[in-house]
Amino acid sequence: MIQLPPAIKNLIIINAIFYVATYYILPDLRLDYILALYYPTSPYFHYYQIVTHMFMHANFMHILFNMYALYAFGSPLEQMWGSKKFLFFYFSAGLGAAAIHTLSNYLFQVYNIPAVGASGAIYGVLVAFGMTFPNAKLALIFFPVPIAAKYFIPVLILSDIYFGFSGGDNTAHFAHIGGALIGLVIMLYWNKNQFNRWDN
Repeated sequence: MIQLPPAIKNLIIINAIFYVATYYILPDLRLDYILALYYPTSPYFHYYQIVTHMFMHANFMHILFNMYALYAFGSPLEQMWGSKKFLFFYFSAGLGAAAIHTLSNYLFQVYNIPAVGASGAIYGVLVAFGMTFPNAKLALIFFPVPIAAKYFIPVLILSDIYFGFSGGDNTAHFAHIGGALIGLVIMLYWNKNQFNRWDN
């Protein structure tokens, strides 16, 4: 089992605290609306939502899958990079996800649906994992045959592009795409400039 490094451990704890507070301790306060990311022209928008939406989740399965992905794919990266570099990468991908999500809302004129979840940052982590460990085999519950990360992760992102333009569900597909895009840009820059292995 992969050891849980400190930054990921703290991220999981914070996400869990927000989830428990939102749905079990302070349900009447509706933190899921207060801390979600609204479109900038919405009367409910606040600048802090650009960060706080990354710690909010719609339901238990949402936070479970995100935190498991953070643990499984992020742990090897934090162990290699160190906590500071990992947190920089994680939040950069999350902020990029928020920016691309907001841009897509503008382009598609969708102004009233708030976004929640760490998925955008997680997609950045997925891209970094795929570029760092391209031949790592991933076994999926719904498809038990192991698939190399260099094949699985691009297919996952392409599916988000398809469903993002198709519409019809409540998933913030363009936030996923944004996180993946920022993750790709950072990884390409780090690899080119030999920044991919910082000291811890």
